[in-house]
Amino acid sequence: MDDFDAYVAVAWPRLLRSAWLLTGDWHRAEDLVQTVLARAYGRWPRLRDGAPDAYLRTMLATTYLTWWRRKARNEVPTDPLPDGPGRDAHGQVEMQEAMRRALAVLPRQQRAVLMLRFHADLTEADTARALNISVGTVKSYTARALATLRDDASLRGLLTEEAQR
Repeated sequence: MDDFDAYVAVAWPRLLRSAWLLTGDWHRAEDLVQTVLARAYGRWPRLRDGAPDAYLRTMLATTYLTWWRRKARNEVPTDPLPDGPGRDAHGQVEMQEAMRRALAVLPRQQRAVLMLRFHADLTEADTARALNISVGTVKSYTARALATLRDDASLRGLLTEEAQR
């Protein structure tokens, strides 16, 4: 399955970004992507001719929601790392951190809906099917999540700062 290896080499960054949007943590995101790719490996002959990115992003969301139900969240960081990265030339590190914090306060279902709707670019109907919820619930989760993100002062401040550059 050389084509699977080639696909993974190209798709890894995209899938990792999707997983980060769900988990808010790069290490958990890597674990999530690896778990999904391991499950997808056996299905690859059927997936390769379709839209594997969309299918795998859906798998990311459903696996993430399943993990959330099953795993106890034992590790909770209490302080930032002392040697954390500083501000880069474009403020990307601060923007990522603000987005991570803003997404972290969203309920897991809202986060999954946002990832599928805006990152994976699924329709409301496709998102509803992927998560086994109604289209109305997708609309409701989307509206609530976006309202929460709009109200986040630190994220709003960074976005305003970025727009002024």
